[in-house]
Amino acid sequence: MKRIVFFILIVISLASCKPTSTIITSKSEAMKRGIYHAPESKKTATAKTSTKKSEPKTEPKKAVVSGSRINDKNDDDYVINVEDSSYLVQQLINAASEQLGTRYRSGGTTADGFDCSGLMFSTFKKFDITLPRSSVEMARIGRVLNEDDIRKGDLIFFKTNGRRTINHVGMVTEVTDEEIKFIHSSTQKGVVISSTKEPYYGRTFAQANRILE
Repeated sequence: MKRIVFFILIVISLASCKPTSTIITSKSEAMKRGIYHAPESKKTATAKTSTKKSEPKTEPKKAVVSGSRINDKNDDDYVINVEDSSYLVQQLINAASEQLGTRYRSGGTTADGFDCSGLMFSTFKKFDITLPRSSVEMARIGRVLNEDDIRKGDLIFFKTNGRRTINHVGMVTEVTDEEIKFIHSSTQKGVVISSTKEPYYGRTFAQANRILE
């Protein structure tokens, strides 16, 4: 009888110590939590961003920040206006989530490995949206948001190097009253979904920008 009671106590103890990390490291886990949804087809993802299939592709507007046009080495900095931005946002999240578990690689922009800006660059590029290549340049485009205005699909930036310069970027996948979840490529874990509830990211959060209006 004592052995049975001892065994039950061990089981209860182990159950109570089960980790509750908010980090998502796989596509299957993202699907369970409702963040990732398998797209019906890749063609459909781009078709719904225009009103007529026969219309020629319209060049997106240039980003305007503080009344002046951005000028840097990348001539494709812009804010995109689309009819159904929420649909395109979900497709962007899907595309990034396909890479969950991919290792970190400095300068990487492929499934062989991504750095943080490389993941964003390649994800948006799949939908003919060319972002600047570095996180600090990405932080200069689009519209800088108040924290209360942040939503899915926005770019989120951090200063993780102990300096005043932005050096890390991700894309927002979920927003609640308590936290912001974002997908990014971290140096230690590769492509994961993390949360601003984690002290490290809560402390180093810098800003969020909207690219899609």
